[in-house]
Amino acid sequence: MSDLTLSSLSEGQPVKVEKNGRTICVTRIGNEVFAVDDTCSHSDASLSEGEVLDFKIECWLHGAEFDLRTGEAVTPPAVAPIKVYPVNVDGDSVTIEA
Repeated sequence: MSDLTLSSLSEGQPVKVEKNGRTICVTRIGNEVFAVDDTCSHSDASLSEGEVLDFKIECWLHGAEFDLRTGEAVTPPAVAPIKVYPVNVDGDSVTIEA
């Protein structure tokens, strides 16, 4: 899905999108948009079902948190990072490079 718009993304409400065979979790914080792999590196759980606080997303299954800016695992039980995708915001248009 490449027809994302800034206005369609709700603040702090992650959404799951599919692009080029990848499942990506997209989150808006202010006028910034972050895109990371949707699958938690600790367990096969969808991060888009988790909660966003500051610049972190929490996996709903075991509570692991990841930095949306770097993909770094910041709390256990996850230790491996998740992939971060470059995002381009041009006006209302949002493009994820995947």
